[in-house]
Amino acid sequence: MAFINENYLKLQAGYLFPEIGRRVNEFIAANPDKKVIKMGIGDVTQPLVPSVVKAFHEGVEEMAKGNTFKGYGPEQGYGFLRDAIAKNSYHDRGVDISADDIFISDGSKCDTGNIQEIFGHENKIAICDPVYPVYADTTVMAGKTGVCQPNGYYDGIIYMPCTAENHFIPELPTKTPDLIFLCFPNNPTGTVATKEELKKWVDYAIKNNAIILYDAAYEAFITDENIPHSIYEIEGAKTVAIEFRSFSKTAGFTGTRCAFTVIPKELMAFDKAGNAHEVKKLWNRRHTTKFNGVSYPVQKAAAAIFSEEGKKEVQAVIDYYMENAKIMKASLAAAGYEVFGGVNAPYIWVKTKNGLKSWKFFDKLLNEANVVGTPGSGFGPAGEGYFRFSAFADRENVLEAMERIKSLSPTLS
Repeated sequence: MAFINENYLKLQAGYLFPEIGRRVNEFIAANPDKKVIKMGIGDVTQPLVPSVVKAFHEGVEEMAKGNTFKGYGPEQGYGFLRDAIAKNSYHDRGVDISADDIFISDGSKCDTGNIQEIFGHENKIAICDPVYPVYADTTVMAGKTGVCQPNGYYDGIIYMPCTAENHFIPELPTKTPDLIFLCFPNNPTGTVATKEELKKWVDYAIKNNAIILYDAAYEAFITDENIPHSIYEIEGAKTVAIEFRSFSKTAGFTGTRCAFTVIPKELMAFDKAGNAHEVKKLWNRRHTTKFNGVSYPVQKAAAAIFSEEGKKEVQAVIDYYMENAKIMKASLAAAGYEVFGGVNAPYIWVKTKNGLKSWKFFDKLLNEANVVGTPGSGFGPAGEGYFRFSAFADRENVLEAMERIKSLSPTLS
């Protein structure tokens, strides 16, 4: 008899974004004459920039010639990309990260989900609420939780509420976790953490021998020069933090797939006898066992992001999305909504009117305005009564969607 992993049975409903897709597809099938504007799933709409496309083509051409063909590459990533990341993302910002500490992957979603494999089942996990669903769902899948309670919380997870009252920045937990998921700029709320806030978390992790799993997938959208792009800008962080980065939103790689994880050699975790072990070595063992690396043309394309022309082109696309966010934030505020985010992040976090439930708002918005967003409750119980809009859209669709919402705002409550 083959037995299943019964932890999967604890998961509630389906993963958030496929459920959104299901509802939208049903509506489109029933209303083929309606133009639906999608601003829910955080998928990009602008094409790869010319420098990236050129490098991608060159990589493919190399694969077509015997003297430049590449077979299996290094699982950790090609040196030319790791070196470019170390220099441009860290050294140029005054952060000492070695290229050898960087692991190239096909997505930070995969990495943030897989990272728990190298840590024991006895670890207590802390996550923000609301939060990117992968952190919670993969904790359940890994068997580190009990069942889900009627209030939407899983036994065994330490939840850190992020509310308007605390400016969507979590307080230090009263129960001590071993692994702490943090995401800044935040998905879904669009908020950021200052150096002072991050220093508080780094000091807490040092004091409690905890490890911070820091998702910085949206750091390229930071516009405030005083906001840190990396947790390693904080003194001591290399001893307590793993950082996840992605090219998906930064450079439009959602369909191309390339990301990286940074694990400094200084980071240690402990066995039951209290002996320290390099976390980097454990991840390297996992990475080389279960992953054969990102394809050569993709890595060559990713490296082009760091060329002088590539930087300018990518920044222009980021500016385009952030202008979308500015338009959305102003339009929704003018329509009478309380709005957060959209300044250092491509997400707009909106409080629904009159306590309307998130999924109810989703359905009304879809049916009455033919606009798609993401229900806040899908990110956790504390997200109830909120709604997320993504700025990753064509400008004309952003303008049209905002006009629709403004004209219908009295009925969307």
